[in-house]
Amino acid sequence: MRLTQQLKKSASLLFLATAGTCLSSTALAGAQTEGALSASVRAVLQRAVADQGAPKLAFSSQQEAQFWLSEMSARLKKKIPDAESRREFLSTVHYEAVRAGLDPHLVLSLIEVESGFNKYALSRVGARGYMQVMPFWVKSIGTREHNLFHLRVNLRYGCTILRHYVDIEKGDLYRALGRYNGSLGKAEYPNLVKAAWHKHWTAPVLTRSKIN
Repeated sequence: MRLTQQLKKSASLLFLATAGTCLSSTALAGAQTEGALSASVRAVLQRAVADQGAPKLAFSSQQEAQFWLSEMSARLKKKIPDAESRREFLSTVHYEAVRAGLDPHLVLSLIEVESGFNKYALSRVGARGYMQVMPFWVKSIGTREHNLFHLRVNLRYGCTILRHYVDIEKGDLYRALGRYNGSLGKAEYPNLVKAAWHKHWTAPVLTRSKIN
């Protein structure tokens, strides 16, 4: 995907050792601040977070979907012990990421860095949930009924916001991640996400031996 290619092209800029990328137990949201949105952009984002389409995995076959869920569930077991909860979480991540035009493995990496897969993570600046969404986004593009600690609501907002920043930065994922974390121009956060992606969340490959 385009975002994956963007990371690979900039790999030479990354210097963070993967030894320092263990799963975080604390929220890492930065000093993100509310920016002005044009009426047209606000309308697009409002439609994006309001959509209530039924989540579904975007794979070419049911076999591929089950393989992905099984492989990724095994990696996530220590952080989310309950099998059904892991399945719901992964299914929602995949759906919301693909819906927003993002790589699901990027989103999993961001969640690891932002909240350590803690559904109720709350940062020192008030960011909430898995993807550490700031409450001002609900006031700006959502409704008062939107609970940022709710699984799908949090992922819907997080993926929508990250996609918005990727578009602003014309596909520059490093700058988009900086905007998302509130640390635009600093290398640490994009490095953390990249390292988590390579260490824990690379896409599983369905080989002939695994089919048999």
